[in-house]
Parts: sequence; structure tokens; C-alpha cells
Amino acid sequence: MSFQRASGILLHPTSLPSPYGIGDLGPAAYQFIDFLAQAGQKLWQVLPLTPTGYGNSPYMSFSALAGNPMLISPDLLKDKGLLLEAELSDIPDFSTEKVDFDAVIPYKRQLLEKAFQRFQLHDDAGFTEFCETEAFWLDDYALFMALHEENPSVVWCDWEPEVARRDPDTLRVKRRNLAQVVVLHQFMQYCFFQQWQTLKQYANERHIKIIGDIPIYVSHNSADVWANPQNFQLDPETYQVAQMAGVPPDYFSATGQLWGNPVYNWEYLEETEFAWWIQRFAFLNRHVDLIRIDHFRGFESFWQVPAGETTAINGTWQPAPGSKLFQLLEEKLGYLPILAEDLGIITPEVEALRDEFNFPGMRVLLFAFGGGPDNFHLPHHYVRNSLVYTGTHDNDTAVGWWQRSNTHERQLFYRYVVGYAAGEPINWVLIRLAMAAVSDLAIIPLQDVLGLDNSGRMNVPGIAAGNWGWRYSSESLASQLAEQLLDLTRLYSRS
Repeated sequence: MSFQRASGILLHPTSLPSPYGIGDLGPAAYQFIDFLAQAGQKLWQVLPLTPTGYGNSPYMSFSALAGNPMLISPDLLKDKGLLLEAELSDIPDFSTEKVDFDAVIPYKRQLLEKAFQRFQLHDDAGFTEFCETEAFWLDDYALFMALHEENPSVVWCDWEPEVARRDPDTLRVKRRNLAQVVVLHQFMQYCFFQQWQTLKQYANERHIKIIGDIPIYVSHNSADVWANPQNFQLDPETYQVAQMAGVPPDYFSATGQLWGNPVYNWEYLEETEFAWWIQRFAFLNRHVDLIRIDHFRGFESFWQVPAGETTAINGTWQPAPGSKLFQLLEEKLGYLPILAEDLGIITPEVEALRDEFNFPGMRVLLFAFGGGPDNFHLPHHYVRNSLVYTGTHDNDTAVGWWQRSNTHERQLFYRYVVGYAAGEPINWVLIRLAMAAVSDLAIIPLQDVLGLDNSGRMNVPGIAAGNWGWRYSSESLASQLAEQLLDLTRLYSRS
């Protein structure tokens, strides 16, 4: 199935304006959707919406399915009578440009606890139904988070053995003793998914589809690994990670990238007919319109590094049964609108897997000018069934890239982009290239629409601290930006 020609914006909800120190699913999210509609955009791409763990990264989560409670809107809770105006009147002086996670998390948590206390005074049939419908993941997640909060600095494999190994009698006692905290986490998930589904419906009614993100790997310190250790390559005695995920050394890093997530026990997963993966795709498909697979190449083969290594150098490539998995996904779930993040070391075998299922691959303009005319990120190499970005959440902004570009990159850029001397801002030159490309889909980070420099960068791969915090101000989305974007969108038949 081919995708209709369209364009959209990449923006994670944490970057939205709000007075509470972090973007959420409240009024500013609806205003952003209105901006998308005014600008003729049909797509809103978000990063994983899951609860963040180490480093506040959405790619290092406590759950592959749960929603991030920090995205719950206090304003919408107030509208439901769960928070009072007075409880939202004394807001700390949060930065409007960056998320201070250390300050925001405890502040929003106490608001959510107040809302929960008020919520407990009423019967809510919707909450009961939600807990029953989502029990297949919610029960383990809520208990995991309650246990984690008892010992936040201790990874689950170092909990008392009966809990780590999920002794049924021990878990019954723990669930009873931690009942209030368990229900609090269920309540926060109920609020998150209520708010998210209402927001998604608002977007869909305006003909805007949401691109969700499914990271290939999950965090070791997560409800998923604790509840399903057999799915991962763990030490059978200690439950520590036995084989770690990463990527080998390349042009960008002499030591590669060592992510530390456990790699999968694909042999076991195949014996279960990939039940865990199919459940995961089915769940995300309920909550977004298109699914971007992060690190798609890992479904063909993956870089595996033994525990104890401090870099990714001493790893090996191991095969993965991606073709069998995607065939079974189609059989059980039907057609899924999947987008393949096929960046990095891409072999003919990875391309064959992508093309076997007709998944669009990615092209990134900020990678286009680092080689020669044969660089497949240059637009003349694109195919229709692809997704073009100016840059991704892992790149610098367009302006930041240009400010730091070398002589070779600029020379190729000047040869390739005829007429740049006319003085069009570099971000709009790249946006125009993306919009004009033959690729069916084009995605522009909001930072590039706003023309921000390096200060707007979302993530620097390989650096653990200081990422994921960028926010824009409520005054940034001027009507002239929507008009400028709409003009290009119409000119290149993406509206």
C-alpha cells in the first residue's frame, strides 16, 4: 500500500508550552493541532509517549506500553473537577525554554496525587473498565512502579529474590501492601489515555494523522523485562543483562554506541509466535495512526555485545527473524501502516526486508551533503515510497548544522541548491527541498520551521545528560509561519 503524498511536523509533546514546566496534552496541544491544520499539514510525529527512566529519554522507559504521567494536563484535570483552581495558582517559576525534569517531576506528581485523592471519592465505571481491558499490561506495570518507588535506586533484578523472580505468593502480599500506590499508577494511566485519545480524535477530525514511535529495544529496568524475562537474553541466575544492544564502530564513532538494553531471545519469541511483539504492535496501533519503527535494521540482524564490555567494539552481528515476525503481524493484525527508520549500517538484506513488506524508508537532508553526488540522502536518489526529513530528533537543527558545516558540505550544497545566493534562510531552503522531493511523506522538525540554531536541539546521541528538554514558547507559532508552510505544501502537492 502506498501513502498519500503529505507532510507534517515532528514535535514531542514535552516541547509544548504550558505553565507547568513541561508540555502536556492540554490546551497548547490543541493549539498546535490547529496550527498544523492552518498550515495544511496532515501528519504529527511524536517520540515514544512512554514513562521515561534514566536520562529522561523516551527511548529508555519503564514500560513499552504505558503513557508518561508527566504528559497529563493539570488544566484538563481541573476541568473534570479533580483539581481546584487554588491548587494550580502557586506554580513554581519554571523555565519556558527547557524542561527541568528534577523540578517538574515532583511538582506534577503531587498534583496527580491530589487529583487521585479527589477521584477516589467517586465511583467511575470507566476506570473499572479501563483496568479490566488493559490488565494484560497494566497490572504488571502498576505493581512494578510501586515496587520501584520503594527502592528507586535499585534495579529490579536486585530486589529481594522472591519479588525479582515473581513468586506468586510474594507478589500477592506486595500487591496488597502497596495497594494504594498500585491504584494511583492505574489512575494515572487512565488519565493519560483518556486525554490522549480525546486529543487524537481532535487531530483526526481535522484530517491530521499521528505518527507514533516503537523503539526496537526496551530498558532492562522496566516492567516488560521484569514480567517477561524469558523474552530477553539475561543471565539465568542473576537476571542481569547477558548480551547488550548497540551499534558497531562507524564513521561517526570509533567505538560504536553501547546502549545497554538487553537484546531479544529471538528463538524463544519465535516459539511463542511472537506473541509479545504482536501484542505490542496491536496496542500502539490503537493509539496512533502510523507506526515508525526505530532501528528497523535490528529486525534483520542486530549488534550484540557481551556483558562487561564498556564499548560496542567487541560485538557480533546476529540474525533476527524479522521476515517471519512481519508476516505473522500481517496475518494476525492485517495491514499496518509501518514506517522503517533504516538509518545507520544498512545492508542489501535490510533493504530487502524493508521492501518485502513495502515499508517506506527514511532520508535525511542533513546527511545529504557529507559525501558526493552518489549519497543516497540527496533528493535525486529518492523513491516515492519513502519519508524525507530535514533532520530527526537526533540531529542538530538545520540552522545549527549550517553554522557548523565544513567546507566540503558547503561546496556540495552550493552546487546542488542552485540560487541559494538569493538569501533564503537555510532552514527554508531545506524545508523546500524536502517538500519538493518525490518522497510520498515529508516531516519537518518544528525547530526547523522556527529557524532555531543549536539551542533548539532535542538530543545528542552518546551524551547521557542534558537532552530531551527543548520547549517552544506560545508566541512562536505565528500565523505567517503557517501561511509560509501552507504555500510550500500546496506548491508541492502535499496538502
